[in-house]
Amino acid sequence: MPSKRYKKALELLDSKKSYPLKSAVEVLVKFPKAKFNETVDLAFRLGVDAKQSDQMVRGTVPLPHGSGKTVKVLVFAKPGPAADAAKSAGAEFVGFDDLIKKCVEGWADFDIAVATPDAMSEVRKLGKVLGPRGLMPNPKTGTVTEDTAKAVREVKAGRVEFKIDKAGNIHVPIGKLSFTAEQITDNARAVIEAVSKSRPASVKGVFILSCTLSATMSPPLRVDIREFMAAA
Repeated sequence: MPSKRYKKALELLDSKKSYPLKSAVEVLVKFPKAKFNETVDLAFRLGVDAKQSDQMVRGTVPLPHGSGKTVKVLVFAKPGPAADAAKSAGAEFVGFDDLIKKCVEGWADFDIAVATPDAMSEVRKLGKVLGPRGLMPNPKTGTVTEDTAKAVREVKAGRVEFKIDKAGNIHVPIGKLSFTAEQITDNARAVIEAVSKSRPASVKGVFILSCTLSATMSPPLRVDIREFMAAA
């Protein structure tokens, strides 16, 4: 059974309407609030075949106003300048053999993993452990790099990753409901633009079939993304 709060939120929206982004955010922030600071999320349904390797959609985008989340960063790096730089940039965990051993044993108390290229020969062996949790460092997302300090700073500042699931959908957290409407709009715009520009060359027809905006405990609002598709 939907809660009273959810039913009140439904009264504020037109479920048959696709809202311009700014209008969608204005409705979202008027919804009755939960007792915690809800996460704001964008969901996309894409016109791709997720089983085809040439139709993989993946990337990263810096959120102008951050994600509102405290991000724990692990850096796999051998002792030296890259490890020192990661520590100075604020990484919570920096190491090599010791951290690999902990991960093999099942430890995963971090949100993002970064690795130097020379560390990847060993870190690759963690694929079965980190892969299913979405924690595997990847050059395409900027998490395999010599510049560990830059990578740490960017993810701490609110760089988020997006990737299609097996059904061809993407879910991206874009901030907190405590953000201003302008901050949520700016973050959402950055993500929609990034996803729009990530269209694989092999995809025919409509790329983004739908886009919805919601908070953790709210109903979804359909977003009209025609302006973004025209720009892309």
